Amino acid sequence: MLILTRKKDESIIIDDNIEIMVVGISEGKVKLGIKAPKDIEVHRKEIYEEIQKSNQEAANTKKIDFNALRKLFK
Repeated sequence: MLILTRKKDESIIIDDNIEIMVVGISEGKVKLGIKAPKDIEVHRKEIYEEIQKSNQEAANTKKIDFNALRKLFK
């Protein structure tokens, strides 16, 4: 893990196209601004973990019996 110290209005650059800037610091919280290309998804970690969990659950669902489904719509 790389650990950096930044002050308000200072930033870091990742891979030439992602900029993370400290836009505010107050009451023990840091507010970050993130500039990234539209094709790169940016999520808070807890949201990312929920998305991964949901995707895993969807992948583990039972297979659909298409023959039975066809019979229902005849």
